[in-house]
Amino acid sequence: MDIAARVRDALVRAGTTTPPDVMRAYKRALAREEDEKAAWILELLIKNARIAEESGRPLCDDTGIPHVIVEVGEDALLPGGFFNLIRRGIAEGLLKLPGRPMAVRGDEIERIEQSRGLYSDPSKLQPAPFLVESVPGDEVRIHVLLLGGGPEIRARTRRVFHRHSYRKVFEEVLTWMKTEVPLLGCTPCIPVIGIGRTHFEATSLMLRAMATGSLDEQSEIEDYITESLNSTGTGPLGLGGSTTALGSLVNVGPQRASGVRIVSMRLACCVEPRRATIKL
Repeated sequence: MDIAARVRDALVRAGTTTPPDVMRAYKRALAREEDEKAAWILELLIKNARIAEESGRPLCDDTGIPHVIVEVGEDALLPGGFFNLIRRGIAEGLLKLPGRPMAVRGDEIERIEQSRGLYSDPSKLQPAPFLVESVPGDEVRIHVLLLGGGPEIRARTRRVFHRHSYRKVFEEVLTWMKTEVPLLGCTPCIPVIGIGRTHFEATSLMLRAMATGSLDEQSEIEDYITESLNSTGTGPLGLGGSTTALGSLVNVGPQRASGVRIVSMRLACCVEPRRATIKL
């Protein structure tokens, strides 16, 4: 099997197609949206998704930073150079998509200051460190995510005092969201939340929710978050209406005996989650 080629195609698919559950959520939102301007914007976003998929063009000019989650079956055998093949596939995918040239030149200080400019080659954009997990069976699954800059600006990972009430936790997270949603711009959003014992774990749980969560099946708390955001009236692109969020994705992991919970919250924008999965 050509692992690099399959990863390349997965990255292109992530950048050009809207997951079926998200498209169904868009159509449900359009059917119930009563604000004329908001409905028009939803129609345009659905049209944008269709054009991107049919033409093989990126959903957004911010083509995102590649993130990779690898699930390795306990009985699976990996070929030599497996992770280098994934990296090669990511680079080839960024060339084929094409990705926006965003890799910053220079040493540590120069990269922070962005004082030496950018590489013109999209494939110079390195993926974030891979998240590797052991799972039962003999399959290997590779999830490719493309994370845009706007949601990263509005994301938060912080401690929350739970006071022995799960609602206390989510109410505080909702205060973060209600502050950030009007500033996101690219609504309707999909709030993604991971709750763990450390900042790393909470963020990992959030990423997994982005990769595998579904808007077709929503829990009581996910519905509560969505309804709370929709009641703000921010609407599509911040121009008003009842569709501020399409749905929510919540992933709660193991917890420690403590008065705090670590919560990672990210407001996926109107073209996210951009994701694709391959099985080996």
